[in-house]
Amino acid sequence: MNLRQKITEDMKSAMRAGETRRRDALRLLQAALKQKEVDERIELSDSAVIAVIEKMLKQRRDSIAQYEAAQRQDLADIEKFEVDVLQAYMPEALSDAELNVIIDEAIASFGVDGSPKIGQIIALLKPKLAGRADMGKISGLVKEKIGSN
Repeated sequence: MNLRQKITEDMKSAMRAGETRRRDALRLLQAALKQKEVDERIELSDSAVIAVIEKMLKQRRDSIAQYEAAQRQDLADIEKFEVDVLQAYMPEALSDAELNVIIDEAIASFGVDGSPKIGQIIALLKPKLAGRADMGKISGLVKEKIGSN
């Protein structure tokens, strides 16, 4: 069963169980996935589904920060629940030690003769780390490591 089918099955089970908040969050996800498929006229692979979920997670986290700044905890709680639902479909996150090893390997692959550009390293890392690490955090770690070399 691919990720898209799992999301559909989970939505059906949420409907049967009367979990309206979970059902609504999954409907939002399905709508975003369908929109992506219609816009690009493709059937989404698991990696494309993960990319859509990552985008939705980022939007939710931004909304949470804005709602909390505006002291709207009720709306922030709704967004936090949606983050929890969406997070369940993401692959297991890598530990900091694993991230450091992968980043070091990527930097080493460019050799010591030329200083690699941060963008080149991020482009090399993005497919490996998609959905398993925050790319903003990765970018900061890469900048730190290149600056320390």
